[in-house]
Amino acid sequence: MLHYDSAHFDARSSDSTSLSEILGAFSYALDLTEGQPAGHSLRACWIASRMAVALRLSAADRRTVYYATLLKDLGCSSNAARIAELYLADDRKVKQEHKLLAVGLGPTLRYVFTRTGQGERLGARAKAILAILRDGNAIVTELIQTRCTRGADIARQLRFPEPVAQAIAALNEHWDGSGKPLGLRGDAIPLAAQLALLAQIADVFHAAGGPRAATEEVAARSGSWFDPALARCFAVLVARAPGFWADLAHPALEARVRAFEPKEQRVAVDEDYLDDIAAAFGAVIDAKSPYTGGHSGRVGAYTESLGRALGVEGATLRTLKRSAMLHDVGKLAVSSRVLEKPGKLDDTEWEEMRSHAAHTTAILSRIAPLRDMAAIAGAHHERLDGRGYPLGLDAMRIAREARIITVCDFYDALTADRPYRAALPVEQALDIMAGEVGKAIDGEVFAALREIITQ
Repeated sequence: MLHYDSAHFDARSSDSTSLSEILGAFSYALDLTEGQPAGHSLRACWIASRMAVALRLSAADRRTVYYATLLKDLGCSSNAARIAELYLADDRKVKQEHKLLAVGLGPTLRYVFTRTGQGERLGARAKAILAILRDGNAIVTELIQTRCTRGADIARQLRFPEPVAQAIAALNEHWDGSGKPLGLRGDAIPLAAQLALLAQIADVFHAAGGPRAATEEVAARSGSWFDPALARCFAVLVARAPGFWADLAHPALEARVRAFEPKEQRVAVDEDYLDDIAAAFGAVIDAKSPYTGGHSGRVGAYTESLGRALGVEGATLRTLKRSAMLHDVGKLAVSSRVLEKPGKLDDTEWEEMRSHAAHTTAILSRIAPLRDMAAIAGAHHERLDGRGYPLGLDAMRIAREARIITVCDFYDALTADRPYRAALPVEQALDIMAGEVGKAIDGEVFAALREIITQ
């Protein structure tokens, strides 16, 4: 059953940009919204892929395991606002802490009583706790159903075959039937989903408590969460593979993970596919808040029209549109308690909100086809007068492409509902923007937008 081949673990990917490289870079954004240390999805992919090799799975099945694990959290942003609302807490922290809870009702109840609404008024805390206790099972099913369904849908949007989508949908199913959302049992759970969940638990507990904590937790969940045969496979692999845990901290881990994608199963990433990837991750971004549905797509569409009107064309226009669709990817690192706050943000909250622009630059800088536009996308809150963020750039240092995205983002934000106000009429939004010409936004770019909107 167990096969060990060291050649798989020392392989290196080629220098060309591949699907695995692009999505591996995007996985860092998923880690942010799950409250996990950077590289969690990559490390889980490494663990699951090593098990897939040891199990002698076919190339097609190894590819399914690879992408189902790397992208297991595609739907994670879709329940963030609901979690923050239920627990009156930072959704990222709640998710991170929940993954470390021991199995059983006792640890869950202790968490609900001690962590729900910390720092809030007693009445608000009591109300939140009672709601969770009263509707706990339905709430958990709802949260997991939302996440799993959304994740599977985005996997399909990314052109992955149904086995990858179904594995992502079944991530939270357990071997003994105690999982969610469908209560699948045993071999009814896709093998890729089983391996992804085991790898997730192994990495989470390793990050929190080291190798012993990880191996003990996998063993403890054997027969309940995990197929005992897979738990044994993991234990034998860890025992036989020298440097198994050290490999998770290897500086070249990202490249080594990419080498696990079976060569015969690799898919070329052309310009159309890059457009689909940008649109799919735009959907992940927008799912973070109920107030931003469609925002990334609209900003991308406005940017394309505005860029064309201003003489941007060809490959530059296409890349600019992708950057516009991904300008808010850094918001996955921001708590939904901050994003959904209906009142004024305090200094700490405002600092966290402002950090999203720098996160956008950092994430897109990892992706070769978007690297040249990373700083452009991250500059969408810069102002001509130098009072913007994250870098406080002035008019001399703000590129025209950034000015285009800024104007489009500004317009869409004004004409869409927000937690603190309803959507503004078009003319009122344009009047507000006109007052910012020369201070926050570029006059030529704004004039072109106004012509497009009002024609």
